[in-house]
Amino acid sequence: MEIAIALAVIAVIFITRTIKIVPQQTALIVERLGKYDRTLVPGLKFVIPFIERVAYRHSLKEVPLDVPSQVCITKDNTQLQVDGILFFQITDPMRASYGSSDYLTAITQLAQTTLRSVIGKMELDRTFEERDLINASVVSALDEAALTWGVKVLRYEIKDLTPPAEILRSMQAQITAEREKRALIAASEGRRQEQINIATGEREAFIARSEGEKQAEINKAQGEAAAIIAVAEATAEAIRQVAQAIQQPGGEQAVQLKVAEKAVDAYAQLAQTNNTMIVPGNMTEVSALIGTAMTLLQGGGRTAAVAPK
Repeated sequence: MEIAIALAVIAVIFITRTIKIVPQQTALIVERLGKYDRTLVPGLKFVIPFIERVAYRHSLKEVPLDVPSQVCITKDNTQLQVDGILFFQITDPMRASYGSSDYLTAITQLAQTTLRSVIGKMELDRTFEERDLINASVVSALDEAALTWGVKVLRYEIKDLTPPAEILRSMQAQITAEREKRALIAASEGRRQEQINIATGEREAFIARSEGEKQAEINKAQGEAAAIIAVAEATAEAIRQVAQAIQQPGGEQAVQLKVAEKAVDAYAQLAQTNNTMIVPGNMTEVSALIGTAMTLLQGGGRTAAVAPK
């Protein structure tokens, strides 16, 4: 009975040491009699008990590694506290097992020394502007060295850059002065643009007023000219009509009558405006006046008759 129990225990131990289940994204390093034999990939695997053993176990996932904060000296001799994080992935489990006794410490130390070297070549202001360049430089240096360790450095990110308190106060004062300068420049540019806009508006308004006055004068002149022409044409037409009327039968007698009426009206007007009644000394003067008016009308009729030609 005791022998059966012992055999069962030995069988369980043998099975446990023989069967290995490797999870996804995991690699197991198997040594046979202390020497590297093979790498077990995910799945159900078998190991010879007491002759082979699983010496190392590696995760093939991307691993974030916090790089301890350190003080770096910039090119202009300014201390800068730098804190970052590194992302890497094991690509060769065998080299990760035997290439370095502690690849995590090696990567961390190399990241710190590389970071100090890169920042030491830059001035303080550039370190805030060239974060991408710093990250790329650290990744390039680490990736080249980590190949022998079976590790692929994916990226490095600076979490924080902290200059001394005195530098921070100076930078804040500089930023404040720069903002005040930009505000003054913006205000002056605004006033300048305002003056330009006002001057431009006044000039355009003056031009518009002068154009309006010019057009008004032109319109007035054209209207007066048109009125004069219309009066002249009306007068000429009236003269032509009078001349034609004279030439009709009884026209001269009608004109004589009209002239006599005008003469009588004129004497009447003189009588109304003066206390003394003016009467012609000789009535033949009235007939002479009528004859003279008829002569003038006949002459005007001939002129009007000729004018259309």
